[in-house]
Amino acid sequence: MEATGYSRWFERLLAELGFELWIGDPAEIKTRRVKKQKTDRKDAQLLLRLMLENNFPRIWVPDPENRDLRQLLWHRHRLVQMRTRIMNQLQALAMNEGYRWKKKLFSEQGRAQLEKLSLAPWASRRRQELLELLDRMNPTIEELTAAVEREVRKRPEALRLMTHPGVGPLTALAFVLIIGTWERFPRGKQIGNYVGMIPSENSSAGKQRLGHISKQGNSLLRFLLVEAAQAAARCNPDWRRRGATRTGGVATSIWRCVGTRA
Repeated sequence: MEATGYSRWFERLLAELGFELWIGDPAEIKTRRVKKQKTDRKDAQLLLRLMLENNFPRIWVPDPENRDLRQLLWHRHRLVQMRTRIMNQLQALAMNEGYRWKKKLFSEQGRAQLEKLSLAPWASRRRQELLELLDRMNPTIEELTAAVEREVRKRPEALRLMTHPGVGPLTALAFVLIIGTWERFPRGKQIGNYVGMIPSENSSAGKQRLGHISKQGNSLLRFLLVEAAQAAARCNPDWRRRGATRTGGVATSIWRCVGTRA
């Protein structure tokens, strides 16, 4: 079958029934469709023909444990995004009253000043409930962060990745889970392409035209790699000169870090 969303129940069902399931790359399968007519019957015939020709573009599929750990990363990531939106709303409340405290707003002293602000009734209620949400989310995020760190300690390859500039537990664990077996990538550049950090290209007649990054692949890993590149560039002038945030250099360098020390 072609890779698609919301099909894990079907994969589990086939596994329980003892069937071996091969999942193919939809983009590769599409390039091998000759006619422009597309129906379920024609798709099934195409998949059968590719199987008979031993030309089916099979992709790597993570195991159930891997997928479940990805849910840990996604859950923490989404909660952090929600917390950021809450903090931005509190900043807006303070700025509407003429106070621009930035990060100091969430210190013990800054919070006390925020709670003392004289606000209108509904604005006051909004402040109170946002602060309550923030208080409930912080322990949950800390608990999930601790779980990520425990999982990292179980994986020597993730600990090895953390020796790379800018890479912390989240990026290391996400890289190990999403990339999977590093040997399936012959070159480091393919890692950058796999996570969508290679510029798109539309060159012709000897003129090279590079666009924005392709943004294909896992968006969480791409986000974490960009954050890692920015952190590395801030603390290391050499990384800043390499332009890691533009070319996916961190993804390639991390691949080399794993490949040369495995």
